[in-house]
Amino acid sequence: MESLILTPRLDCLASLVPQGAHLADIGTDHGKLPISLLKAGRVQSAVGSDIGAGPLRHAEQNARDHGVSLPLRLAPGLDAIAPDECDTVSIAGMGGQTIAEILDAAPWAIDGGHLLLLQPMTGAPELRQWLWQNGCRIVEETICREGARRWYIVISARGGADKREKPLSACHVSTALLRAAGAKEYLAHLLRIETHALAGMEQGSAVDEARLAAQRDTVTALRDAMEGL
Repeated sequence: MESLILTPRLDCLASLVPQGAHLADIGTDHGKLPISLLKAGRVQSAVGSDIGAGPLRHAEQNARDHGVSLPLRLAPGLDAIAPDECDTVSIAGMGGQTIAEILDAAPWAIDGGHLLLLQPMTGAPELRQWLWQNGCRIVEETICREGARRWYIVISARGGADKREKPLSACHVSTALLRAAGAKEYLAHLLRIETHALAGMEQGSAVDEARLAAQRDTVTALRDAMEGL
């Protein structure tokens, strides 16, 4: 029987699922997140979705071994999930742009009646920008680490808010992120990455002025956020 021990980023995500939730886990892979929540009695029900038949067979075996009922759907994103069968949607282990595309294809997920727990592996600024543009409020951001160099965030969001337009450089931070435990260390980590990228662009022989200006705005935004903590 396979262990249900979650990686730090999935454990962080699991801790944010409300007690008694009806969960839809998108990109469920091995199914450990919903299975562990079902076994712990944290959720009333859960359904898993994935685009890969192999991962779903893995999840099906894990659910059977651990004695829980986990309906599984072979489909992209939320295509096979009905709006009324969940009140919480978790999407983890994908790029921020992919997560945005999944939500864009399922407008019901941002109707305000569903809590979104989103863990982008990359592209967090693009995801924040999409959320704000589409009337989603970022309720909370949670920072977690795996090892010395790997940082992850979980964005808790809900639709039904006013739409807001922001340049991408302003989407590297949110008010919720600045409130998060570990924000100063995380922002320092981001600032190092973006400052290094800026230096490389400035030293390049063929410089795209628009990209260079945007990168400078990103570094400035992160520095200003750091100074405000």
